[in-house]
Amino acid sequence: MEFSITDEQKMIVDVVRAFVDKELVPHEREVEEAGEIRPELAAHIKAKSLEAGIYAANMPEELGGGGLDNLTIAMVERELGKTSYGLQYIIARPSNILRACEGDQVEAYLLPTIRGDRVECLAMTEPDAGSDLRGMKCRAVRDGDEYVISGTKHFISHADVADYVILFAASGEEDTGRGPRKLITAFLVDMGTPGFEVQKGYNSVSHRGYHNSILNFDECRVPVANILGEEHHGFDVANEWLGATRLQVAATSLGRADRAIEIATEWAANRRQFGQSIGKFQGVSFKLADMATQLAAAELLTYRAAWKADQGTMTDTDAAMAKVVSTEMLAFVTDEAIQILGGMGLMDELPLERFWRDSRVERIWDGTSEIQRHIISRAMLRAYGG
Repeated sequence: MEFSITDEQKMIVDVVRAFVDKELVPHEREVEEAGEIRPELAAHIKAKSLEAGIYAANMPEELGGGGLDNLTIAMVERELGKTSYGLQYIIARPSNILRACEGDQVEAYLLPTIRGDRVECLAMTEPDAGSDLRGMKCRAVRDGDEYVISGTKHFISHADVADYVILFAASGEEDTGRGPRKLITAFLVDMGTPGFEVQKGYNSVSHRGYHNSILNFDECRVPVANILGEEHHGFDVANEWLGATRLQVAATSLGRADRAIEIATEWAANRRQFGQSIGKFQGVSFKLADMATQLAAAELLTYRAAWKADQGTMTDTDAAMAKVVSTEMLAFVTDEAIQILGGMGLMDELPLERFWRDSRVERIWDGTSEIQRHIISRAMLRAYGG
């Protein structure tokens, strides 16, 4: 692996960093206080990101996207991660799942999403089936040229601003040596389709302004032509998405940790107690050293996984290691940063208390830390027949 970055990558990072500082950071407090992002502000940010050429940067250039490789995208995500999640998400990086679009789906879903004309959301999680995707109860029953879908999804991010949903539902069963196993199919379902309702979700302490929703399907009819990928092969489609999203979570965690360490280091250098800066005391300086070391380790795992993705060699284990280490590093860094600042760290005059709250969800969504450890250990044991 080559550790140096190219001049082009440096330029891209500089562009994104400047965009974050100018267009996003100034609106952080407004979003935190209101818990919402004004539609006109969202439209302004989207327009500016399209103008800057950083919208849909992860999509192929021949389809109208930025055409950036995985390693460069990880660097971009790191810069975007330094600000409010609700604000940075407006600069869409459409789900890789959409690369499975075929035929009319390309013009109806993929290309408009890359252009910024449409917004997608993903629906997997259910009230009684979180990480157990095979346990999902939302069912899709075929009826001629349509599927009739019934069930509930929850914790569906940004469904309140989406134009359509990429829905995963149980579409049948197959017999295996361990008994019946559900077959999963992915569907493209437009908002407003009869029998499909979006309800307000739960109030979360993490990522204010970035909402979750509850999706209810009551005999919602979806054409067979809206299947994404192959019928009963939804997991094949999902695997194209999970690795990329776990790298996204890992990379944005790096960015938030960057900012937390910067705040803590500046405070330690300038805050004086007992006649000297508190950074001179080992109780503080050793915290800074540990924070920087854990960040560097998480960076290496994240960039290694992204680099391997560009070589076509990234494994589920690579993505899992990057996510679990980066998200747990962020939890450690934000907590230690607050400890260094003392009481001021918990005041909302500074963003540390927000980073601390926001960091909590990173160890849960897109696969909990326990799921990541299961992926890693299962791969280790498989080599010995375990």
